[in-house]
Amino acid sequence: MKIDTLLSKAARFAKKGDYENALGLLRSEEENYSGSFKYYYLYGVICLHSGSFVEALQNFNLARKIKIKDPDTMLGHAVLYLKRMNTVQALNYYLEIQEMDPKNKTAKKALAVIRKYSKGEELSDWMTQKRLVKLYPPIPSPGFDFFTVIRASLIFFAVLIVVFGFLFGFKILESPIKKRDTRPVTEFILSGNERSSPVETGGSYKYILTATQATDIYDKALSLFTSYRDEAAKINLNRILESNASEGLRNRARLMIDNMEIPGFDNFKRNDNPSYADVRTEPVIYRDVYVIWRGMATNVEVTDEFTYFDFLVGYDTRRTLEGIVPVIFLTPVAINPERPLEVLGKIEVLPSSDIRLTGVAIHQSGRLEN
Repeated sequence: MKIDTLLSKAARFAKKGDYENALGLLRSEEENYSGSFKYYYLYGVICLHSGSFVEALQNFNLARKIKIKDPDTMLGHAVLYLKRMNTVQALNYYLEIQEMDPKNKTAKKALAVIRKYSKGEELSDWMTQKRLVKLYPPIPSPGFDFFTVIRASLIFFAVLIVVFGFLFGFKILESPIKKRDTRPVTEFILSGNERSSPVETGGSYKYILTATQATDIYDKALSLFTSYRDEAAKINLNRILESNASEGLRNRARLMIDNMEIPGFDNFKRNDNPSYADVRTEPVIYRDVYVIWRGMATNVEVTDEFTYFDFLVGYDTRRTLEGIVPVIFLTPVAINPERPLEVLGKIEVLPSSDIRLTGVAIHQSGRLEN
């Protein structure tokens, strides 16, 4: 159980209504918390309470790029849309929150307000700061001091050792040491027929594989998938999909891809990150693969519905330009075109064989300039 002292201190300031000191503390350590969901969320909530709505939106955007389905972050977005009288977008957020968390009282209260004051003038009259603050997401709990946490942890683990020792000793529970936390693979294992006839003859394909090559590539992809190395697995599976592999093998490949997860900056396997040069050489095997590339943004266009820019890949040092890739985010994203950035995005291969990125998250801080 790890308590972040700085974030806890900022949360304590905020709980007391001292938003100025809370924000000052967070701003002073911005570079040390790049990519931290807890930091961005706390920063966004405190900005809401202090009336810094632009900063609140920027930080909620950053937090949601890390945890896209976090209900509290979505409450922050929703109330900002409601404040701007964009009830359609706010309603969509609240309904999605309620679907994920039917017991969410804030979403339930907000939906009741939108239904009751459906006309713009009525909603505007209702929307005083005192009422709106009741729809804000919660300020995180400051947590306990270090020694309290240590004492509680020691007691907790001592109890666990005794209880689970008893349960395992009498075989009431099976020991977890016998099992590894890996994905189930049963539905992706090739059948006897699929393994005996893994390729097709005839037809036009980008890659021609032998039977041994096809099964070896698939087995390698399955091994990577069970190790949660989705992007490396996907590259191998894309090669199968573009080859003379049998329909059964290709169906297994599609099924495995469908079961992969969208990565964030916090869990992306950077050792499996393909370079821009790799992708340009063989774009089709990188289709729908997620990458993190560093560079600069230019021709930035931000609307309420999307963000678009041309990404100068490799130009973060302002010395080498590897290439220019269009990037689109399906949400408004705060970008400073004067500073380097990292983009986490999914590769799309266009009919012309050019590529573009569908953005998932952006990391932009002073550290990238060093």
